[in-house]
Amino acid sequence: MGAKRVKDPTKTKGKKKEKKKKEVKMPEKKKRKIIEGIRGIVRVAEADIRGERKVGIALLRVKGVGQSLARAIPIAVGIDPHVMIGSLNVEQLKKLEDAVKNPIKYGIPYHMVNRRRDPQTGEDIHLVSSELRFSVKSDVDNLKKIRAYRGIRHELGLPSRGQRTRSSFRKGKRVGVMKRGRGIARGGKGGKGGKGGRGGKGGKGGRQSKGKK
Repeated sequence: MGAKRVKDPTKTKGKKKEKKKKEVKMPEKKKRKIIEGIRGIVRVAEADIRGERKVGIALLRVKGVGQSLARAIPIAVGIDPHVMIGSLNVEQLKKLEDAVKNPIKYGIPYHMVNRRRDPQTGEDIHLVSSELRFSVKSDVDNLKKIRAYRGIRHELGLPSRGQRTRSSFRKGKRVGVMKRGRGIARGGKGGKGGKGGRGGKGGKGGRQSKGKK
């Protein structure tokens, strides 16, 4: 066996090198371009919209306004749908908001509104933003109250339009199939409705007694 080498502590000090930490550069956020004569944010029907967006696209930010209605409203009001919404004056914005809330008043057909033949008033109206959320909630609550099929399905958190539920809508539940086995024990407890141990029939989860020979 050879003698062990002893390291000189004075020599090892200079050899140690500090590991340089790699600096991770974070992606810089793109700065929004400020255009003269255009407002940064415009508020229409309780929705904040960027001013550089075109009117036809900007109205899609409003809850209750779809593709077809967003194209039809500016044309009905007399505003170019390709103009930036931030360039509109106060009067034009008020007119645009009024058309979003009352599209029938500006000649938009009845089939484009989202609440036809309202159960309470019987009129064709269009609901947006908070009014739409409240009406949907009240309709669902009413279905639950009268114990309708759709209301019960809403309570159970299941689909109400006839979809299959064997493989879909299983989020949050136990996935898989649990097979019910028959418990056949020798002189022990009987299974649910199954035969028990030797000498006697098992009741519903009851104890078994050994039969006479």
